[in-house]
Amino acid sequence: MTRTLTLLVLLIGFVFLAAFTNNPGVKSKNIKIKTVSQLGEKLFFDTILSKNYSISCSSCHKPNFAFSDNVALSFGVDSIKTKRNTPTVMNVEEMSSFFWDGRASSLEQQALMPIEHPDEMGLPITEAIKRLNDNPEYSRLFKKIFKSKASKENIGISLAEFQKSLGTANSPFDRWMNGNEGAMNESAIRGREIFNTKGKCFDCHFGPDFTGNEFKNIGLFNGLEFNDVGRFEISKDSSDLGKFKVPGLRNIAVTAPYMHNGMFTTLRESIEFYNQPDKFVKNRINEDSLMLSPLNLSEQEITDIEEFLKALTDSRFSYN
Repeated sequence: MTRTLTLLVLLIGFVFLAAFTNNPGVKSKNIKIKTVSQLGEKLFFDTILSKNYSISCSSCHKPNFAFSDNVALSFGVDSIKTKRNTPTVMNVEEMSSFFWDGRASSLEQQALMPIEHPDEMGLPITEAIKRLNDNPEYSRLFKKIFKSKASKENIGISLAEFQKSLGTANSPFDRWMNGNEGAMNESAIRGREIFNTKGKCFDCHFGPDFTGNEFKNIGLFNGLEFNDVGRFEISKDSSDLGKFKVPGLRNIAVTAPYMHNGMFTTLRESIEFYNQPDKFVKNRINEDSLMLSPLNLSEQEITDIEEFLKALTDSRFSYN
């Protein structure tokens, strides 16, 4: 990503972030919190849920990068590097499994797990509950909205409801689908056709958010330098070795770096990997059959797919 592009993304991100009522720099006394989602938003941006009050959910899920992170691996409490790339939490309402390995089966579970994870926020949920109930403002808000004290259940519900509000449907692709023929350029239109046919992208990335909620081994596991076992860690099923959840593609122009390990810094690199995986990873194990043959995409076809992927990014974000 060039310096100019980075500055543009950051600028639009600051504008986008201002729409959220609980930017940590905003005094809470000026915030009118009336809904479960608004309470979840406040929690999302508050460092109260981390062990040493040093990070919040938004430290890794940054609004200006479509609530993902702009580094390969994020840093949790005590500057501990996380194991996998931070996925976006936008457009997650219809998903049936969460995290790269699918260890959470509900959005509420997904919202709570990072709080306790030692590499992320590192705070026992019992301590998080105590902090919130001991805090006069949060105590008042939970009683107002839930008619009860803060609990594991209503903390999870609050964070989940906020994340459900982060849907996007105003990309060039959406406008093109709604009849605006000029919303996508000719390259992106060609890219859509290649995406659905020769590129085989649609075999895994389908549905409104371009994820089938499936797990695939795309060839980023060889048991050597690529040794993250993925879904197998949860299922203990050998057929899941090296499989990871297929991510959605909305807003993908601003969610680099890509893949579960953040190894690709650009969309083009990612497409080139699918085109010729042997150039990137040798001796791949348990690879999905879709990856066994090179796609033989031309340079122009790679460019066209890249343009289509950019067209899946909402208009609130700036990108090239």
